[in-house]
Amino acid sequence: MMDFDLKNFDEDVIAGSASVPVVVDFWAPWCGPCQAIGPVLEKLANEADGTWRLVKVNTDQHGDIGQQYGVRGIPAVKMFVDGKVVDEFTGALPEYAVKQWLEKAIPTEAKQHIATAERRLDEGAWDEAETLLEQALKDEPNHAKARAMLASLIVLRDPHRAVDLASAAGSVEPTYLFQAEAVKTIAMRLTTPADWDESLPGAALYQEAIDALHEADVPAALEKLMALIQVDRFIDNDGGRRLGIALFTLFADRMEAVRGMRRLFDMYLS
Repeated sequence: MMDFDLKNFDEDVIAGSASVPVVVDFWAPWCGPCQAIGPVLEKLANEADGTWRLVKVNTDQHGDIGQQYGVRGIPAVKMFVDGKVVDEFTGALPEYAVKQWLEKAIPTEAKQHIATAERRLDEGAWDEAETLLEQALKDEPNHAKARAMLASLIVLRDPHRAVDLASAAGSVEPTYLFQAEAVKTIAMRLTTPADWDESLPGAALYQEAIDALHEADVPAALEKLMALIQVDRFIDNDGGRRLGIALFTLFADRMEAVRGMRRLFDMYLS
C-alpha cells in the first residue's frame, strides 16, 4: 500500500504537479465524512497507475496550508496541475462520482485540443478548430464535447457524419441533446428530397433557403426562412420555424450576422 501522507507540500504538490496531476485530500481524524472518502481516494490512487497522485493533508497538523487554499470545510479535495488548483469538490462523494470528477478534471491532450478549438471558434478560425477537434477525437473517440462541436461545424458539408457525431454526443452527455436535435433537423432538410406541394405559396422560398444551406450561406438561408414564415407558416409541418431555430442554435454564437437576426425572426413568429 502506498503512503499518501504529506511530507513537504512544495515538493509533493507544487513541484510534483508539474509532471503529473496531484489530488490533495484535506482531512482530519475527527471528521466522519473524511473517513468515508479517504479510502475511496486511496483505492483509486492505487489503481491510477501513475496517471495522478494522491497527497493527504491533515488540517489539524497543517492548518496553515488549508487556510492558504481556502479550505473552509472538510473533506476538501483539490486537484493541482503545474502548481495551481484546476478543480475541486467538498464533501464525501461515492466512488462512481469521484471517478466522474477525475475523468473531467484530469488534463489530457484531447482536452487541450478542445480548449484551443473553442478559442479558434471565437476568433472565427473554423478550419483550425475543425482540425483540432478531429485530432481530439483521434485521441478520445467518445469525447462528447468534441463530437458535439465537430458536428455543428460539419453539418452543412457532411450532414450524415454530423448526425452520427451529434447523436453519440447526446447519448453520452444529455446537455448536448438540444444541439443534437438541431443537427438532425438541418441534416434531414439537406439530405431528404422535398415532399411538399411545390405549388404552395412558400414552396419556392423554402427551396431557396435549403439551396442557401447547401452553399453554407446561413444568413441567406435565414432571410429566406423569415420571408417564408410570413407567407406560409405551416409548409413542411412548420418546417421553416424548426429549421430556423436549429440554425440559430448552432450558429448564433459563431456568426454575428446570424445572431443579429434572432430578434426579427422571433418577431415574425409572434
